[in-house]
Amino acid sequence: MHTRVGYAGGTTPDPTYHSIGDHTETLQVDYDPAVITYEELLDVFWAAHRPTAPPHSVQYASRIFAHDEAQRLSAVASAERAAARLGRVFTEVRPHERFYLAEDYHQKYRLRTDRTLSAEFARMYPDPADLRESTAAARVNGYLDGWGSRAELEADLAALGLSEEAAGRLRRAVPARASSVAEVG
Repeated sequence: MHTRVGYAGGTTPDPTYHSIGDHTETLQVDYDPAVITYEELLDVFWAAHRPTAPPHSVQYASRIFAHDEAQRLSAVASAERAAARLGRVFTEVRPHERFYLAEDYHQKYRLRTDRTLSAEFARMYPDPADLRESTAAARVNGYLDGWGSRAELEADLAALGLSEEAAGRLRRAVPARASSVAEVG
């Protein structure tokens, strides 16, 4: 439903991109468990990065921040499955303590790099906080990053509130061969 990028896992107060301290760059996801389960989100997590590569620094470490014991157990089990399939994984499962929002220019990064769509969303959401919290912006950002099929995009387009020009730009950006998030797991 909503995604935000930010920093977590460290002790440095009020981290920023240029003063991250001992935090890790991370993503916060608000989701509806009636639509997608935590376990399905974990499947997307494992498919979306290379957990077998050791991190260059704490900033880029692979971490899952569990909000409760059920999430921790699911995350540990998913890490064990990934290790059985891939070999050694460097992903750590840690307790969630606090999430710090990243600067506005980091939010919805893929969307911000597309001039047509970025301008469209700036008109729709002139307040950066509204853009950050927008489900439509989260969906479009995901499509631009290669998540979601053309069929899923077509099913979503009417609800995104885009102009014909922006809808056409998004259609051109999503290849017909793009896979569905459901196909990842």
